[in-house]
Amino acid sequence: MAEYFNKIASRYDRWYETGTGRYVDRTEKWLVFSMLRSRGGKALDLGCGTGNYTAELYRRGFDVVGLDASEKMLEIARKKLPQVSFVHGDAYQLPFPDESFDVVLSVTMFEFIHEPEKVVSEIHRVLKPGGEVVIGTMNGNSLWFIFKRIKSLFVETAYRYARFYTPEELEELLKASGFAGVQSAGVIFFPSFWPFLGLAEKVDRKFHRSCRKLAAFVAVRGVKM
Repeated sequence: MAEYFNKIASRYDRWYETGTGRYVDRTEKWLVFSMLRSRGGKALDLGCGTGNYTAELYRRGFDVVGLDASEKMLEIARKKLPQVSFVHGDAYQLPFPDESFDVVLSVTMFEFIHEPEKVVSEIHRVLKPGGEVVIGTMNGNSLWFIFKRIKSLFVETAYRYARFYTPEELEELLKASGFAGVQSAGVIFFPSFWPFLGLAEKVDRKFHRSCRKLAAFVAVRGVKM
């Protein structure tokens, strides 16, 4: 997967410049940061890619470190945020001491790992007691990503290599590693060609908890006790 993301790194951010990309990015960030209770401290952006969420954490006042397996992605992230530390590393063996972070955030990385239990265990290890994790992934139940997965059979995209999760699966991952207060939510209920983005955002904010099983993007939060 690192080789694949090295290959697409130069064009990775372009999708966020499209109308749909801006809506998705804005809405997913609203969900992630509405679930995150911490307002500061030491944060790890795990699977940071080109630094999209790293930049948002930095903007919000966190002392943030970004880690990714793709060196090409990290090159772009470093150019965006020269004041932030970015680490080329392995999510299965995080190069940080025990209880290093107040927050671990990981958005759209878990789809591309083979042993999620090991990664969640590492997240638990590097979090301080009382620290929180938020993981965001694509939803395996969503019609949006069923369509994307079918498309990837004919055109090579990241979705060809992805494993999708349901909210229940994400919750069980955290609970199995000892996280408490586990809860999930989701956004993006309309297909990518839906033209009425204002309406879509209203639906996202109203139904992000009650209809999370149908959302294209789901996030789960837990606390290390």
